[in-house]
Amino acid sequence: MTRVVLYGRVGCHLCDEAREVVRTVCDETGADWSEVDIDADTTTGRDLVAELGELVPVVEVDGVQQGYWRIDANRLRRTLTAAGRRPLA
Repeated sequence: MTRVVLYGRVGCHLCDEAREVVRTVCDETGADWSEVDIDADTTTGRDLVAELGELVPVVEVDGVQQGYWRIDANRLRRTLTAAGRRPLA
């Protein structure tokens, strides 16, 4: 299972920034990550545009939404390296 999922869209400058944060932190921690284009997704069975459209980029870790708009590398790193699974506070 992919541990980190970045939801975004093409042409979103915040999504471009979030992608670099997620890539860097996941490389450091060894966490698997994937990206989903909310405008093109047909695999999740969710209406991602209605659900996340105003919030992108959105990052989920272990299925729990961790952040949106601006992704904080330190907070993501803490979540990925913490014992057990817990959302960012």
